[in-house]
Amino acid sequence: MSLDLVGTTCPVCAHSVAARFFPAGEQTLATLAWPASAEAARALPRHAQDFVQCPSCSHVWNHKFRYDAIPYESNPNRMFNSGGIWKGHLADTRDVLLNHLPAAPLVVEIGCGEGHFVRGLAQAREAGRFIGFDPNASPETGKGVEFHARLFDPLVDMGAFAPDAVVIRHVLEHLTEPAKLIEQLAWGAAMQGSDGKDCWLFAEVPCIDRVFETNRLADFFYEHVSHFTTESFRTLMSRAGEIVALEHGYDGEVVYALVKLGVPAHARERAEAATRFAARTVASRETIAQQLSGLAASGKRVAIWGGTGKAAAFIHQFGADAVRFPLVVDSDPHKAGTYVPGTGQKIEFRDVLKTSGVDVIVIPTQWRARDIIAEMLREGIAAQSVMIEHNGALVDFGAQAHPY
Repeated sequence: MSLDLVGTTCPVCAHSVAARFFPAGEQTLATLAWPASAEAARALPRHAQDFVQCPSCSHVWNHKFRYDAIPYESNPNRMFNSGGIWKGHLADTRDVLLNHLPAAPLVVEIGCGEGHFVRGLAQAREAGRFIGFDPNASPETGKGVEFHARLFDPLVDMGAFAPDAVVIRHVLEHLTEPAKLIEQLAWGAAMQGSDGKDCWLFAEVPCIDRVFETNRLADFFYEHVSHFTTESFRTLMSRAGEIVALEHGYDGEVVYALVKLGVPAHARERAEAATRFAARTVASRETIAQQLSGLAASGKRVAIWGGTGKAAAFIHQFGADAVRFPLVVDSDPHKAGTYVPGTGQKIEFRDVLKTSGVDVIVIPTQWRARDIIAEMLREGIAAQSVMIEHNGALVDFGAQAHPY
């Protein structure tokens, strides 16, 4: 039997090949269309459903899903919360989270819908702050809790609210990029501060493990782009931090996890290093731009050796405009007569330097400087100094320290 493979990216683990799982054809929306008549129901547009499975983490998703087909603005998603067994599940999972929270916690629920879960948390505690976020409110949403009718932005709102816990229930299956939200929550929690406070994530999704045992197909409809197995849900939760609990509920039809949000030490160290580098780039651009301005004002004849690729990037980064630095040369005769992208200097063949004197040559491509200097000696091209970029400044290649 030959494999039916699809080149697409898993929204959970980013594996780039999937196996076709359920080619369901074109179907109408199942839960969010809300047609007002039989005629309207039959006339609903149909959308492509081609469910695939990741061979790496086992996740199942509709790789032809298009988010703009979902009318969340006019028909918000609602869950039925009145069943007796389901109410028991809600109470049990609320206790799982409450057992790890302080007496007066700050809890945020993302995609709170009508607010049943976060309101239940609030009712179970005498003190605290309980906040729901959902761009689509209903008359029930804000009763008993603080409500924000917008999307939650983890990299901004985690710092602004500093929650003790974040709740995401029956939301991740609707997202095209669930890992993006989960990882940003982890980073948002890591940036809250150094007070040592734990921040918890409680997440819950439908579980399709039973699909493989029973071959049932009713689980698969357009509004659910993602379908989690226990394995793929665990894979996703591991991207948020330390999984403290991962359990099933409602007779195995849902899977939930309690995660201590955080990022690995090496990742945080790398992010901190990137932030330091970003700060240095500001100083480097100012320093080298000032040095170039000084060269332009000195009256010395300056040539920039190289006008495309990384040399063009150097010209852009440091503002070496065509008015102050009109002379750009290159070793490649095929580039002669073309122009520096963006700034417009005409690129000359290096031999132009044989007939017109030059005082300073700036070589943006440091690692080629020795070859270029050897080429200058061979071709009888002289300059008072050759400058390269190093450690945030222009340095004299022959007189100052550098690794090239």
